[in-house]
Amino acid sequence: MAAQVDLDNKLVTPDRIAELALDNLELLRELLNGVSPQTQKSARRENCSQALMFMAETWPERLLPHWDYFIEISKSENGFSKYVAVYVIASMTKADHTGRFERSFEDYFALLNDESVMVACHAALNSAKIGIACPSLQSEITRRLLQIDQTRYQGNHLALVKAYIVETLDALYPTSSLQSEIMAYVKDLQQSESPKTVKLAKAFVKKWGIN
Repeated sequence: MAAQVDLDNKLVTPDRIAELALDNLELLRELLNGVSPQTQKSARRENCSQALMFMAETWPERLLPHWDYFIEISKSENGFSKYVAVYVIASMTKADHTGRFERSFEDYFALLNDESVMVACHAALNSAKIGIACPSLQSEITRRLLQIDQTRYQGNHLALVKAYIVETLDALYPTSSLQSEIMAYVKDLQQSESPKTVKLAKAFVKKWGIN
């Protein structure tokens, strides 16, 4: 078998698959196809997803030539494909020096208003990686996160997305030029209807607030 790995085997580890794909273009193509919006076997999709996310985090430069592919699947109707795209795109930004993310900014942050709350949550969470890799975009990223009330979400779903936003704001806060806006926003979240959001907000204020 040219790919040298059975992607339908749940026992194969993602890091091993990613390592093999570094020098095996056929296997890499299989991984990319395995996260496409088309129907996939669950084990294959999981193996491909985890391997690509590992590769993006560890060897992001190897996936940069496929940037447009991940942007494309981030616009699909398949939440699982979007989930992988969110992680891979965010991880690749640290290796990109040609402005790919700047050109894809609107595509990525449109995911904060995605039909899937899972996708929106993880798009918010991975914004931290992007802000750290692209300091010039930090302020605009922060503004998009602070405008989450303008999305489709309401009630428990909105409160849940805000929990992930607090995690990202925690990572961006030390170098942010919008610290006062961030602190005011997070302080208000101490009254959230989501216990998780309340816990994270209180921890944030305790960590960064002036005693």
